[in-house]
Amino acid sequence: MNDELFAVKDQLVVVSGASRGIGRAIAQGFAQRGATVVISGRVAETVEQAARELSSPNGPVAGKICDVADSQAIDRLVGEVIDEFGRIDTLVNCAGVNQRMKVEEYTAETYDFITNINIRGAFLMAQAVGRRMIEAGRGCQINIDSLNSHRPLNRVAPYAMSKAAMSQMTRCMAMEWGPHGVRVNAIAPGFTLTELARPLWENNDKMGRWREANTPLRRMGQPEDMVGAAVFLASDASSFITGQVLYVDGGTSCGLFWPIDG
Repeated sequence: MNDELFAVKDQLVVVSGASRGIGRAIAQGFAQRGATVVISGRVAETVEQAARELSSPNGPVAGKICDVADSQAIDRLVGEVIDEFGRIDTLVNCAGVNQRMKVEEYTAETYDFITNINIRGAFLMAQAVGRRMIEAGRGCQINIDSLNSHRPLNRVAPYAMSKAAMSQMTRCMAMEWGPHGVRVNAIAPGFTLTELARPLWENNDKMGRWREANTPLRRMGQPEDMVGAAVFLASDASSFITGQVLYVDGGTSCGLFWPIDG
């Protein structure tokens, strides 16, 4: 039985950073449920290929080139989507990057690269789409946060800082845009086996044991694990939810795990 409460059919959904990983899985989830999806990314070839592969008989997927570190590219993307489709019902703000190193080793250029995409780009994308949603008097935005906003891991300082800022951005926008009918929430994935994370987790027994000890559900997250949360937050089922960060992390954020038995 299809429950209209959770339906996203016929929505126009924009997913930034969707050529791979979590963004790609979420885009596919919306398309499979009858939404029209527009994905964006920095590399034309990968975005176009992803759009072809993700298109569903139930929901088409269009690819657009957009580097969210470029404010003009964001404005072009939003303008093109509005011109072609007339509206944006849901934005999934997923574009993000990371580089692991000690705090003292980050250069100004590397810091800017990470934060310009992760938080400046996310803010500008949310802002550009938000203006259109305010005009329409309705809309939903979903920011892809991180477990690092709850408790940071070492050697990813700029990434963790940018995701902590995203949590506050989510709350601030929810406060200001709620009176206009626009809801803003976030999903914070836990340890998830994306293409970027695969080298860190696979064939590494030490990391595997540590991850298992710190994840009550005792498994690695998959990009597809984020689809249900995204669909829920975009649907009428969450119509009274805004300003929240939903941790989809297998329980990692629920407490500290001592290295003792019994």
